[in-house]
Amino acid sequence: MITIRIAEEQDLPQMLEIYNEVIVNTTAVYDYKPHTPAMRKQWWDTKKQQGFPVFVAVDGERVVGFSSIGPFRAWAAYKYSVENSIYVAADQRGKGVGKLLLPPLIEAARQLNMHTILAGIDASNEGSVKLHELFGFKEIAVMKEVGYKFGRWLDLKFMQLILDTPAQPEEY
Repeated sequence: MITIRIAEEQDLPQMLEIYNEVIVNTTAVYDYKPHTPAMRKQWWDTKKQQGFPVFVAVDGERVVGFSSIGPFRAWAAYKYSVENSIYVAADQRGKGVGKLLLPPLIEAARQLNMHTILAGIDASNEGSVKLHELFGFKEIAVMKEVGYKFGRWLDLKFMQLILDTPAQPEEY
């Protein structure tokens, strides 16, 4: 049975394995080369410093997926916007793991007083698009041919979920 929990540093090797498989075999990440353990540790440290959660889907002792939110852009006025990421092990895709990983991200964004969650999704990734639609995300833009991988140009679709927070935003 798959359960969702807050990730721990000891989960990093399994998360890295999932992420690197995604880089090498899919267009879900617009990168070419697998990441190193040091790169994943830096990513982890940055999430912790910024106060953003990372969730894992576990089946027994095996991490079968993970999700996180992080800043959308660095400028101050974007402080109420986050971007989400969800990655699932190759042999677990299409089995509902993403449906388990997305709700805690949405709730975490609410708890962090965020106003909007953005998802940048390769336009050909119908599974991810449908997953986000299921949770109320709407397509807001398609950026044509912004990536190049596997011998073809890639379109990047942006989807957005607007939350009913923050109650009283601060400008400065």
